[in-house]
Amino acid sequence: MSISFIFELITGLAMFLFGMNAMGDGLKKVAGSKLETVLWKLSSTPTRGVLLGTGVTAVIQSSSATSCMVVGFVNSGMMNIAQAIGIIMGANIGTTATGWILSLSAVGGDSSSAGFDWTQFLSTTFISAVFALIGTLFMMFAKKNTFKHTGSIMLGFAVLMSGMKMMSKAMGFLEGNPMFEELMTTMSNPFFGILIGTVITAILQSASASIGILQSLAITGAVNNDAAIYLIIGMCIGASMPVLLSAIGATTNGKRASIIYLIFNSIGAIILTPIFWGINEFVHFTFMDMPADAFSIAMINTVFNVAATLILLPFVKQFDKLVCALIREKKTDKKAGELDRLEERFLTHPGLAIEQSRAVLCSMAEQSHQNLIEAFALMDNYTEEGYAKVEDDEGEIDKYEDKLGTYLVKITGKELNKAQSREVSKFLHTIGDFERISDHALTIADAAKEINEKQISFSHAAQSELKQLSAAVSEIVAISVKAFINNDNDLAHRVEPLEETIDMLCDELKLRHINRVQNGNCTLTHGFVFSDYITNCERIADHCSNIAVALIELDMDEFEAHAYLSTLKEHKSMLFNTYYEEYKNKYKV
Repeated sequence: MSISFIFELITGLAMFLFGMNAMGDGLKKVAGSKLETVLWKLSSTPTRGVLLGTGVTAVIQSSSATSCMVVGFVNSGMMNIAQAIGIIMGANIGTTATGWILSLSAVGGDSSSAGFDWTQFLSTTFISAVFALIGTLFMMFAKKNTFKHTGSIMLGFAVLMSGMKMMSKAMGFLEGNPMFEELMTTMSNPFFGILIGTVITAILQSASASIGILQSLAITGAVNNDAAIYLIIGMCIGASMPVLLSAIGATTNGKRASIIYLIFNSIGAIILTPIFWGINEFVHFTFMDMPADAFSIAMINTVFNVAATLILLPFVKQFDKLVCALIREKKTDKKAGELDRLEERFLTHPGLAIEQSRAVLCSMAEQSHQNLIEAFALMDNYTEEGYAKVEDDEGEIDKYEDKLGTYLVKITGKELNKAQSREVSKFLHTIGDFERISDHALTIADAAKEINEKQISFSHAAQSELKQLSAAVSEIVAISVKAFINNDNDLAHRVEPLEETIDMLCDELKLRHINRVQNGNCTLTHGFVFSDYITNCERIADHCSNIAVALIELDMDEFEAHAYLSTLKEHKSMLFNTYYEEYKNKYKV
């Protein structure tokens, strides 16, 4: 054995792992940004969870990635344990798709035969060469990201297959090697086989990679089925290691979700191994002594995971109770809130991270609106409890802005497609405006507190004017929030006419109040409070305008608020004028 064998083996392994990673990343990107959210939204029952877990994992080529996503879902309170169990069962089945792809490395024509042999065009060597060529051309010259990602898949497949070939060639000397045959005999013992398979996969952090290495070894004819079966069972157990690591720092439910993978495969091994071993002792299956190949390994891997799922799926409730008994609730555990949706685990799946950011920002928008409504209510009926609630809610909204803003910045560091970049940009442009609306709500509550403490009483005319202004501001905030949540640009076009109406109304109210002060109907103290109230309402309307402009402009792939507003005011459209007349008549004083 030459030392070049080691270099060739390492090179083949590196190419194999790189190709698998490139192919998986390409598949995820081609599948679309909404793929990850399917698991969360549609996994309502264990059976549906199994089907979805199988499908999604087959696409992203990683049961660990799927399971880590599920840990994030459960950790943030978006999914319960029973749903997680079904998805993780399905992930075990879906990850076997990789083994079937890798088994194509065993396909080949006889290149040594004389003359032309058309079967050579079915060989992995030929297919890999075609994929490598097309993939390279796509990545170098394609304009659309979809073609570039498709090229990444094709090139990843070619590199992966080349790595498989190189590993198989490097390990060819093991066939017939007495020491290796003795080692494989040890592996045919269920205990040792499962233990070694578990350890190997725990180190590599990927069942697909372990299965691929075993397949490349099997191509040499050096592994029999009796050893391969137990190694594969162990590899399924070892694949739980990255999922367990992902639960570090998670809540109790997050930790519970992380051990499902380990428990499921361990119980599957405990049930199926004795049954198979016992039957084999009496029947002695003839295929056990036959050399394994890439196809038989893929088949064994699939049969084990499907059989384990069929046996254990009816016991989802018992699984739920078991994991809850193993990891008990701590007194320090808190109930998951909206901000817990912003899971760090989701950042590796930008589509999912953006979806959660959208849900949190929508909640923040609704809370800002509600806070303003409560602040306005204090003007008519002031209570210390009401003021304290506005103050506390404003503090919570500040937390939203801080955590959500940090999370969105992290998302911008990931590879995003055009639609995702536009969505994140919209969030970043609007988050500050929703927070400022809540700030102004607190300032209005402060005004209500001052009015109550100083026993200020406005004239009947002033009270009527403030109620009209409050109604207009309440409507513009309601329209802006609804337009944002529903991504409704038609509704967003109503904001600017109403904002201009509010500006006009504020100017009119200031003039009227100056006249009242001059006539002695109101004092300067009244004037300061009245003026501050109007100013806050005017600024709230400005923030609503910012939100609407962000929705409209970013939908057109551009953002230049000043230019947009200037154009709008210089060339008022028929629609603008219609809305403006509607609101001017509605809120005239």
